[in-house]
Amino acid sequence: MSPVTYEVKDQVATITLNRPEARNAMDLFLKEALRDAIRDAATDEGVRCVVLTGNGPAFCVGQDLREHAAALQDKAPEELWGTVPAHYNPIAQGLATMPKPVIAAVNGIAAGAGASMAFACDFRLLADTAGFNLAFAGVGLSCDTGSSWTLPRLIGHARAIELLLRPRTVSAEEALTLGLATEVVPAAGLAQAAASLARTLAAGPTAAYAAIRLSLAYSANHSLDESLAFEADMMRATGSTDDHRNSVAAFVAKQQPTFTGH
Repeated sequence: MSPVTYEVKDQVATITLNRPEARNAMDLFLKEALRDAIRDAATDEGVRCVVLTGNGPAFCVGQDLREHAAALQDKAPEELWGTVPAHYNPIAQGLATMPKPVIAAVNGIAAGAGASMAFACDFRLLADTAGFNLAFAGVGLSCDTGSSWTLPRLIGHARAIELLLRPRTVSAEEALTLGLATEVVPAAGLAQAAASLARTLAAGPTAAYAAIRLSLAYSANHSLDESLAFEADMMRATGSTDDHRNSVAAFVAKQQPTFTGH
């Protein structure tokens, strides 16, 4: 059984973590498969939106600690912690910089790197039975998979450090209040809600979506003047697309635009 499944339908790629018996804990095979699936989705011109979800009762509980316990005994530190630049960093980078929208359909608990992956997505749809737990400090570790960057940008520094230094499970409803969730839906309707949102986004101006994502990421680490200049570049780039020209013409003609991503 593959630890990650990858399916494309209606221009939406659904990436499913598929170790339900281990609550989708991230062993070496899952990390490698997930990293590669994210890269495939990013470069696939037939994919205009991506959904990341989990099979079974959990979204992802982070690193497989059984595998990790054995590695602590058998591997040198360079090999043991090489998983961060080799796996976790590319996963976070791929989700956060994907040139198309990414939806996390959080079907159950998302802990550690599992929570971090959801935070790197554009939208987080949570089942009402789901929750987040920034579990890193609970096992004596720092945070990874981009949570030091994404979490304070979602909820602010004070809330981020509280959740990281005092790990606890944040319920779906509290996650919505804090700003960690885009929407909370009944568990039985999660897949349908994610599919509906994905279809809407896939039919939208994906070149513009990519430019907006780039602009937000750029502005996080640059001055106002630099961000304004970058915005001007992105406006020129998106303004030259067929999507822009055709949507303006559709507006003038009082018609609904059709977007191709070009």
